Amino acid sequence: MLKPVSVFTITIILHLYGAVFCNCYTSPNLSSPTSTPLLPRNLPFPSSTRSSTLLSATPPSPTQNALPYPVRIAVLGGGNFGLALASVCGRSGYSTTLLVRDPDVAEYVNKNNCHPRYMSDVRLGDKVRATTDAKSALKDATYIIHAVPVQYSRNFLLNVKPHIPIGTPVMSASKGIETTSLGFMADILEECLGKDRSYAFLSGPSFAREIAEERATAVVIASEDKQLADDLADIMSSANFRVFTSSDVMGIEVGGSVKNVIAIAAGMCEGLGLGTNAMSGLVTRGCGEMRRLGLYLGAEPTTLAGLSGVGDTFGTCFGPLSRNRNFGIRLGKGETMEEILATTTEVAEGVDTAGALVDLIKSRSKGYRLDLKYPIIFGVRDILEGKLGAREGLEGLMEMPLRLESYEATH
Repeated sequence: MLKPVSVFTITIILHLYGAVFCNCYTSPNLSSPTSTPLLPRNLPFPSSTRSSTLLSATPPSPTQNALPYPVRIAVLGGGNFGLALASVCGRSGYSTTLLVRDPDVAEYVNKNNCHPRYMSDVRLGDKVRATTDAKSALKDATYIIHAVPVQYSRNFLLNVKPHIPIGTPVMSASKGIETTSLGFMADILEECLGKDRSYAFLSGPSFAREIAEERATAVVIASEDKQLADDLADIMSSANFRVFTSSDVMGIEVGGSVKNVIAIAAGMCEGLGLGTNAMSGLVTRGCGEMRRLGLYLGAEPTTLAGLSGVGDTFGTCFGPLSRNRNFGIRLGKGETMEEILATTTEVAEGVDTAGALVDLIKSRSKGYRLDLKYPIIFGVRDILEGKLGAREGLEGLMEMPLRLESYEATH
């Protein structure tokens, strides 16, 4: 039976078909009975061993995804996204160990096949086990998936480093910028675990609950090691979870960081009741700031227009499950930062990322009046720091100097 259509299904369809009208896609040979579906010309393609369509009619069996060597997955972090990715790997038939901090949580997961607090109605599958013992979780791991929030990642990685075998590749599913070092996850991983291993980075419109419920989802994995990206895509791809690949790590990192800040702004816009016109304009201009920063830092424009850039931004700004959007809605309705943080256990990465982005832009740029080039990023930072109210900050965007619409990397 088909799953209910989700916001991410709509996002993916709009993203794929909308690109046809932007000349981003290759038109099939309509005269040929064997012509292929519309596929991205410039966006990452699925690995050659996987179906090129977004969703396959028949789910692959675990043996279809099998690699020619034993595969054991270790997932670091027992939050929503760690649980979702563990369930993806387990459903593909791979032995998956979830490393958590709380012994009671580990015992509960192993007994009930679900988490006691996060997505407790979702079963993880028979292949997923939990432990608090880093040594046992990591010693035989073929691949490691890191799903710990960015601001906690450095200490976590340094603590488990002694148990990670030399050369074992690591994939990060965390998005954001560390406030202390202004480093992306690629920087944190190399500084903590060294350069003697390959790294990969997963991004795209992907709410954890919808992944765990096997709703249609498309993501991208970027790595400078093409074989690693292809192998991870083969492991994780299924009928409802499609994995594309890329080599543009910077594009993935920028998109995954900036979109959370844009989503807070979009949420405030909704909370204030400013209307659809304002929301659409704000998100579009926010994507422009993402493009400007990404190009300046060396990202590929096609990545920023892809699943990890515009695609993830759509989902995070408009999806009801978005933590950053919901945080912004509450700010727009008049709640204070302290009130919101005191009543939620989930991390809205954009709260820390906004200030880190401003500091990063200032440290990397030689330009002046950067607030005019990144008014949304700077504005969200000011609102979160209490320098402006939500309405004052967003309405101030309407008073920006008029200029040619351009999103090039001019600093």
